[in-house]
Amino acid sequence: MSVTSRPIPTNLILGFLGVGKTTAILDLLRQKPEGETWAVLVNEFGEVGIDGAILETEGAVVREVPGGCMCCVAGLPMQIGLNQLIARARPDRLIIEPTGLGHPSQILETLTGEHYQEVLSLGPVITLVDPRKLEDPRVLENVQFRDQVEAADILVANKTDLCSHQQLAAFDEWVARFPVSKRGVFKTSHGHLIPEWLMGEADARGVSTPTAHQHLAPVDLRPPGPTLEEQPWQRMSNQGQGHVSLGWRVHADVRFSEPELLALAMDERFVRFKAVVHTRDGWRVLNQVEGTLTIRPCEPAGQSRVELISAGALNENELNQALKEAAGLAE
Repeated sequence: MSVTSRPIPTNLILGFLGVGKTTAILDLLRQKPEGETWAVLVNEFGEVGIDGAILETEGAVVREVPGGCMCCVAGLPMQIGLNQLIARARPDRLIIEPTGLGHPSQILETLTGEHYQEVLSLGPVITLVDPRKLEDPRVLENVQFRDQVEAADILVANKTDLCSHQQLAAFDEWVARFPVSKRGVFKTSHGHLIPEWLMGEADARGVSTPTAHQHLAPVDLRPPGPTLEEQPWQRMSNQGQGHVSLGWRVHADVRFSEPELLALAMDERFVRFKAVVHTRDGWRVLNQVEGTLTIRPCEPAGQSRVELISAGALNENELNQALKEAAGLAE
């Protein structure tokens, strides 16, 4: 690809499924310098692009690489998406959010390879960790989790407001056992990151005041498929890495019952439930992880998107029917 006038500052935000990566990027977008264009390349395990839709609400120029790890297939999905995003957005900063179920080493190899040497300037890799998860041996032994921690220049304990003193102390002890020290180790809650960390200023601990930002038109560069006018209720699925995802794209004119959606979101089978949806009370962003559900209003979107992820098999027809009932479209 053509060389830009100066390399684009680029950061990876890593973390295991449900640790709060998208919330952290949203927080950074609210603090970006006024007048700058920031772009986000987001990779989701699911197929419908919920995280991309959420990030668009904060003015990011977004390119989605849905359906699994962006490092697969020799990195071609990532490279195509990245090249298109750079050409379209010409960003002042690029943030890459790989799936929490992926390996970052291949992504880093691509970004530091000959093809991008004069295009990107790779800054610190930030990995978010939920200290509560360190009590689970399966997490500590998980290959993806270990790769994400190893790749980190800056390690951030997130969701500390939900942690006990013992869990935070255990996090400190765990970090102290690393054979190589990180550039910075911090604690935060609600995904709050300090923008200076993106520039390698790991000593910056102050709380930044969010600045005004320009809302940009979202960029949707997914391969063309049936439009929602032609097919107003679209569903898709994906599986791998020991997980299953089901997703839906629904025409914006369809309005969901918010109480019925909330009940569905709390199904104990789901590891995650995410949605940007048009309800009868307005547009909402729903996010459920580990039994904790957050709801917030958002600006109208071009379509409703719903996605759920499970560690076990799911009855797709049953869940499709339940979602249609919430939309008043029961068959």
